[in-house]
Amino acid sequence: PRSLPRPYSELQACLEDWAERLNHSYPNALAEQYIFQSHHRYFHNCTLEHPVYLDPPEDVLLAMIIAPICLIPFLVTLVIWRSKDGKAQA
Repeated sequence: PRSLPRPYSELQACLEDWAERLNHSYPNALAEQYIFQSHHRYFHNCTLEHPVYLDPPEDVLLAMIIAPICLIPFLVTLVIWRSKDGKAQA
């Protein structure tokens, strides 16, 4: 994406600056390790053909399960009540 070159340039400038402050050459093993860890943390799904889907949080999952279960008695009552009114009018 187009949004990545600028952060990479800023990251490289930051790593070069710190390497110079610490009297290290750049690139160095520590800077490479930092870049690899950043990639692993923020871009771990980039190379996968299919994204990894994670389960929703437990409270969301419970709400998705309980809501339809609670609606069923209400809907059954509504159908029975409406069918009784229909017979009385006929």
